[in-house]
Amino acid sequence: MQRITPQHAVRIIGLDPGLNHTGWGVIETTGNALHYIACGRITTAAKTDTMGERLTSLYVGLKQIIETYSPHEAALEETFMNKNAHSALKLGMARGVVMLAPAQAGLSVAEYSANQVKKSISGYGHADKNQVAQMVKLLLPSAELESPDAADALAIAVCHAHHRASNALLKGLRA
Repeated sequence: MQRITPQHAVRIIGLDPGLNHTGWGVIETTGNALHYIACGRITTAAKTDTMGERLTSLYVGLKQIIETYSPHEAALEETFMNKNAHSALKLGMARGVVMLAPAQAGLSVAEYSANQVKKSISGYGHADKNQVAQMVKLLLPSAELESPDAADALAIAVCHAHHRASNALLKGLRA
């Protein structure tokens, strides 16, 4: 794996896991500067496809995105607790695939809670989706936010960009 230093551009893919819709967003950061690259959403066919087909579709879509945009690092949102066990299980399977795709591509995968992402973007850990999308648009003016999932994924990428240096420092201290 290539070691990235602060003066080099680092490409980050943010991922907002979901079985129906998985948001993705790619940014590049050099020092404190953030640059929008691309974003979108992978949608699976809930009514016509089996669970295996949906998970395969999610994996193949993420693999293609990773091959297209060549990120150096990945970040995704941690799952919040779901009251419905069946829904939580399905989300867990999708989240596993979303984590597997970048890991198999050799990327480090960081995880952030929804509150961490919201606080990193808006300064308020309980910001709503509109506030997050507005701040993403402010931080990445050229971003074309085609869905709330894509906006959330870009927010996760920006959160990682803000935290990656301190995370690396902490990792080095633990070694």
